[in-house]
Amino acid sequence: MSLPAAKDDKYTNEDYKNWPDDIRCEIIDGVIFDMSPAPRVKHQDILGNLYIKLKEHPNNLCYTGIAPTDVVFDTHNVVQPDVFLVCEKNKITELNIQGPPDLIIEIASPSTELKDKREKKKLYEQSGVHEYIIVFPEAEYIEKYTLDQGEYGKPEITNWDESFSLSTIAIRIDLWEIFDKPKTKKKESG
Repeated sequence: MSLPAAKDDKYTNEDYKNWPDDIRCEIIDGVIFDMSPAPRVKHQDILGNLYIKLKEHPNNLCYTGIAPTDVVFDTHNVVQPDVFLVCEKNKITELNIQGPPDLIIEIASPSTELKDKREKKKLYEQSGVHEYIIVFPEAEYIEKYTLDQGEYGKPEITNWDESFSLSTIAIRIDLWEIFDKPKTKKKESG
């Protein structure tokens, strides 16, 4: 199914709700973004590993969501993050999430990398998403942004053979497990 016809003004959540179910897209600042083709197998493996790691962690008292769940930020912004945590239960409705999650993880693909680093990062920062992580499956590293006084600073960059921590929930994640790679010992410098 093709995307809806272009319009002169911004797309809204009302437009989005009236489109057929087989149209998979997002609206960022009133602009429609196509979400096809389907993600690659490596993307889905990473998504599943992250979801399970977060969902099953005993410190996680938040709702753990996974795409394709709609997250409605406002009238002109509806996205489907790959993995996310919502710690305020009043944001969770039967149909979607209303408002910004506390943590969002996007798994970049060649067709989404620019949108993840530009449009989505800007939306998440302005909307108050506390932690935003972009996973780069092919290069096997992540960029983690943390909100500080309303802005994301420089990202914390973590390679596949390292671990990183979340502040949304007290958890340390070993990236080699997320990327399905054997753990290796780091070479000592000196």
